Amino acid sequence: MRFDFDLFEFLELSENPRDAAIHDASGELSWQALRTAVDVWMIAALEAGAHADLPLVITGHKEADFVVAMLGCLRLGVPFVPIDVINPQARAERITELVNASLVYDTQKKRFLPTGHEPLELEEKGVAYIMFTSGSTGDPKGVQIGRESMGLFASWIRDCLNLGEAPVFMDQMLFSFDFSLFNWVGALACGGAVALCARETIEDDAAFAAYLAHTRVSVWASTPSFVRQQMLGASFNATHLPDLKAFVFGAESLTPTMAEALWERFPEVRIINSYGPTEATCSTTWVEIDAALRESAPLPFPIGRAKPYADVFIDNGEICIAGDHVMRGYLNRPDLNETRMFTREGKRGYRSGDVGDIDAQGLVTFRGRRDDQIKMHGYRIELAEVDAALALLPGVRAGAAIALRRPDGVIVRMIGFVEPDHGGPAGLHPPYTEIKNWKTILAQRVPPYMVPSELFVCHGLPITQTEKVDRKKLEQMYRESRTAGSATRPAPLTGQAA
Repeated sequence: MRFDFDLFEFLELSENPRDAAIHDASGELSWQALRTAVDVWMIAALEAGAHADLPLVITGHKEADFVVAMLGCLRLGVPFVPIDVINPQARAERITELVNASLVYDTQKKRFLPTGHEPLELEEKGVAYIMFTSGSTGDPKGVQIGRESMGLFASWIRDCLNLGEAPVFMDQMLFSFDFSLFNWVGALACGGAVALCARETIEDDAAFAAYLAHTRVSVWASTPSFVRQQMLGASFNATHLPDLKAFVFGAESLTPTMAEALWERFPEVRIINSYGPTEATCSTTWVEIDAALRESAPLPFPIGRAKPYADVFIDNGEICIAGDHVMRGYLNRPDLNETRMFTREGKRGYRSGDVGDIDAQGLVTFRGRRDDQIKMHGYRIELAEVDAALALLPGVRAGAAIALRRPDGVIVRMIGFVEPDHGGPAGLHPPYTEIKNWKTILAQRVPPYMVPSELFVCHGLPITQTEKVDRKKLEQMYRESRTAGSATRPAPLTGQAA
């Protein structure tokens, strides 16, 4: 059995109906049970007031019922809006307001909840889902992906990647992070299974390893950062995970050092590198790191060639994408649509803001961002949204954040700076009494991955000639403070990076 993302129906119903389709912390759901669960969910959704083109918010974590709800929405033509419970309540409420959703489905309580908003259909018809990313105005922005885009995405995974018969995908990424789409869509399109990994499972190394071995995970898709965390454990190798056949990377740059470290532990594993913004349905280019690329070891590895249905080109150094997989536009943001979208040979196009180049073989290499948007641990973050959250701390006039990179360009930490509403000496200083619990305060406004790992007070943030915060100067001040003598070195409150 499998799920067809062109027709949005279960097909091949008589083939292996009792095989597992979804694993989660509570057990497993067979293909037959999944189909029944989706049918039951659809009836309940219609009774609750769901209908085509009316957005429905889905909240929860890594429960099988989250996948059931998303499939039910796809079959009903209901655009789903995934929000993981890791998000603060204020952010979830704001997203619900932005999509004007009249219904929220809670996958942990398995019930529909009215929001009080009047039902309002989307102006854009035939939207499959709306994924929210960090917004430069301090508000998250909604990316509308059409139903046709999901079929193209599923066909690429099924027809191009050669992942074997009934592959099992490891899925630890939040459903509100578009990269997770690769796992559950890929698994169901290929007639395999998806192993949903909750935070609690991942945090217990032994339990995580046992779960992966028990579910016989064969495809691992994640950011390189997540794999680096796993490599701290000695059991992350082919001996303990003999079914693991392929790693698929995205959302961050992949280096030769990382690949070689993986091959030491998994000598026979395939490594696939991919790239694609949320606005282009998760992925647009891909390449398998073959013997030639391994020998040349470019830094970083290229992000691949365009998929069969994608047109990728460079315009003034910027990676541009066109095709039917490109979004239908940002929700209620005509200003952004005007500047970021275009038409090319009758297809929708998107200016990514990413800098890159293409070689004679059609391989694209990512070279960085044109603006202040960053990717850290796979999450897209607008520094301006972090700035806005910092500025709401008690006694603060303005806030700014910077990203620190390793020599290979990978972002590893985000540092925050605040300008208080009272004067003080020059330089960087630790947080004052009113904001010593700044992490707790920020966690009420933004997700954990948007909370800086350190915070400094700066009486008078440096500005550029265009009167914007000078992030380069802030980074210089931070680095100088790190190399200064102990008498002048700031002593911030630190913690684990989000």
